[in-house]
Amino acid sequence: MKIEIWSDYVCPFCYIGKKQLEQAIQDTGFAGQVELVYKSYQLDPTTPVDENVSTFESLAKKYGMSLEKAKEMTQGVAARAKEVGLDYNFDKLMEENTLKAHRLVKWAEQQGDVTALVEALLHNYFIEAKRIGQDNVLIDIAEQVGLNREEVAKVLSGDDFKTEVETDIQEGLQLGVRGVPFFVLNRKYGISGAQPQEVFEETLRKVAEEEGLQPGLKMAGSGDSGVCTDDSCKF
Repeated sequence: MKIEIWSDYVCPFCYIGKKQLEQAIQDTGFAGQVELVYKSYQLDPTTPVDENVSTFESLAKKYGMSLEKAKEMTQGVAARAKEVGLDYNFDKLMEENTLKAHRLVKWAEQQGDVTALVEALLHNYFIEAKRIGQDNVLIDIAEQVGLNREEVAKVLSGDDFKTEVETDIQEGLQLGVRGVPFFVLNRKYGISGAQPQEVFEETLRKVAEEEGLQPGLKMAGSGDSGVCTDDSCKF
């Protein structure tokens, strides 16, 4: 089955939803039978690239509240993140423009699987509080997952793959994406937001039934001793 994921790298619920989906795929036994496709979405394309504005300051301005109230607003999200094993670092998070991060992922898709890069971008922003709107940070993150520094720097220095990012955003709008995360399964079912775990599992099972997919075996015991293969036995 194919799952398309519209998300932004500064969206706290996108990382939570990603973890929930991954866990649901494991728990339902469909690991290895799901193709994940990451689609671009920008919560605020007008975010300045070079300014130093904290997440708390950004929230306070957006909702017309004090910094203390903005901090309180993030506490529930941080608690929700902990439920899926994520320790968000809101105290050090800065407002970031994510266009270059999205362009980087679009380029990386041409090199192969982008799963590690997407995870690294989210981890470095929410856990490490890295400035993922800046070239040097993106280059370091890309190198962490095995991408070439010089090639990444070249991509980031221009406007390559901006059209692809804009196409994703427009495609999402046509499908009804008005916020992220947004998950589209086989272009038939949509899941908006970081829904409860059972919503992901139920939808995965429904799509799998329609496609005739069977969950993989859940192995009991440990190791592989007491097994004979074509050429040997393991005692």
